[in-house]
Amino acid sequence: MPRTITVGVGGSPGSLAAADWAAHEAHRRDVPLRLVHATQRAAAEDGALTEAVARITRRHPDLSVDAGRVAAEPVSALLRAAEDAELVVLGPPGAGGIGGLPGGSVALAVVTRSRRPVVLVPGGHRPDEDRAGARGATTTAEVVVGLELTDPHDAVLEFAFDAADRRATGLRVVHGRREPDAHDPGADAGAVPGAEMTAVPGGHVLPDVLRTWQEKFPGVEVAEQAVIGTAGTHLAEASGDASLVVVGHAGRRTPLGRAVGPVTRALLHHGSAPVGVVPHG
Repeated sequence: MPRTITVGVGGSPGSLAAADWAAHEAHRRDVPLRLVHATQRAAAEDGALTEAVARITRRHPDLSVDAGRVAAEPVSALLRAAEDAELVVLGPPGAGGIGGLPGGSVALAVVTRSRRPVVLVPGGHRPDEDRAGARGATTTAEVVVGLELTDPHDAVLEFAFDAADRRATGLRVVHGRREPDAHDPGADAGAVPGAEMTAVPGGHVLPDVLRTWQEKFPGVEVAEQAVIGTAGTHLAEASGDASLVVVGHAGRRTPLGRAVGPVTRALLHHGSAPVGVVPHG
């Protein structure tokens, strides 16, 4: 079965924004789009799915679209649908789009359990292709990726470089560093939160990590940004000027089940761009 872009469809404006984003992504990847409305409630007519299909086929008449209603628990149904997908796209519920994600939401549950990348699209978001300038030209903002230098993962970097390459835009790599220590003669006491750096303290770890992917994607211009402390708030801030923010997810377990890490949680609650969560490990 060919890979697809799978998008969860419901009755909220956020799910329509997710469907629009997913349709553009399916075009970029030249793969079919699959719309899934999963619910345990009996319904004679699925108006949300019908509206989404009509909207997508009207805007993308040449796109292969498959749609279906699944009478099942939404999280399980979406995870099953994800098995044949390159990525899953969801519109998070709650006021404010990405912000307001409740702990037990379908979107967050799928993110923590999916073996495929999941993109969460804020309500009201418009894909770059829909945001034309005064002369009709479209511009694509850079892709931003959060990177943990002590444990970088190829799956996250490949997804981020590929996303930037498909959008013909740049990639900003945001990574945290420790707070400067005034008692440490080797510390960079002049560093400030959010400041960009041209070198990574302690050697050339970051360039080494990126070199392989820069060779595979030579058309992607890379900018590095080192920030004090954890990168969550900085990624959320950077999302205001980004077309996509990419982070990794290790599927860490807690006594209450799987959970996202603090960086991803901060981004999901406070970011304003679509967020791609890539599983690894």
